Amino acid sequence: PPVGVSKACSSCVRTADVKEACTQCDQFICQNCSRLCSCCNAVTCSLCSTIDYGDVGEQVLCNGCSIFQV
Repeated sequence: PPVGVSKACSSCVRTADVKEACTQCDQFICQNCSRLCSCCNAVTCSLCSTIDYGDVGEQVLCNGCSIFQV
């Protein structure tokens, strides 16, 4: 994208930094809506991550890691 052009966050529709994109679906997300996977540290949006309420407490897991945590 051209310099100075901002993208809208796919979750809250606020302006998102062009550098922030979900590693799973490539949608632009703002810092408030981005989640960091507790397993692989991937930046994901709310649709591409789940919160695991296990024995350790709340853990954010991306869709790729969540299939291994069953």
